[in-house]
Amino acid sequence: MHIQMVTFSEPKAGYEAKEWQDGACGGVISDPRGPVSRARFIVLDGASTAYDPVRWVDQLVTSFIPAPGAPVGPRLEPASMRAWFAQMQDRWAKAGPQSNDAIDEQMWRDVGSMATLLAFEIVGLDGPEPYWQGVALGDTVLFHVRDNRLVASFPPLGPDDFGTNPDGVRTRKDSLDMMVERLLVGGGVLADGDLIFAATDAMAHWLVRAILREEQKVWHTMAGLAHPDVFARFVTDQRKEIDAAKRLKNDDVTLMRLRITADQPSFLLACR
Repeated sequence: MHIQMVTFSEPKAGYEAKEWQDGACGGVISDPRGPVSRARFIVLDGASTAYDPVRWVDQLVTSFIPAPGAPVGPRLEPASMRAWFAQMQDRWAKAGPQSNDAIDEQMWRDVGSMATLLAFEIVGLDGPEPYWQGVALGDTVLFHVRDNRLVASFPPLGPDDFGTNPDGVRTRKDSLDMMVERLLVGGGVLADGDLIFAATDAMAHWLVRAILREEQKVWHTMAGLAHPDVFARFVTDQRKEIDAAKRLKNDDVTLMRLRITADQPSFLLACR
């Protein structure tokens, strides 16, 4: 099996791309601890009310999916994730605030940073039955889709489960036990042609509501997105939707799409 991956993103309306506070990364990895035929992915949503969420998200992404030759990040089970959370908190504490300004130091110490987390792997790509396994904290959601129908969502959130204070990976050390207690673990078997979408909260909430109205149309549209400009127009249009129940929240938006296929693509589209 092969994976075709694309990630779309848009910052809040009125903000520049460099002010995007989400994070998304993934690909096939080589790890002596496990099978070669696997890939790992991470999608994060930095909290805009937290201290320096862009730096926190970047630290988590580069540790979970390091540069070639560097140690691979944690296993996707509670004990290993707890050790990784603690390691990330220690690294953050050692780095300190960005400046010596008193307010900056107080924010770094008392508020800290936070990001919702969705981390998952696809295992067994060279076998007859690949599968995904993942961990999650908060309202960044994985959608497993087959034939334009939802097979599973992880975490399994409903339209009313998205709020202003989600769980997430936090820099404050007194949050470590709570993060491990609330960490969710999930997985599912994949088949040729399946799609996996990973979306941060604004996009995930929109998808959860939209598939209740017209599921096949939604997944057909999401599967057909082929260029960042098309995605940007889609986001702009949905943010302007008159019906509040259908409107996309004005927040940073990230959508990662993975297509599982038995064949290599016949062509590649390069976007600039």
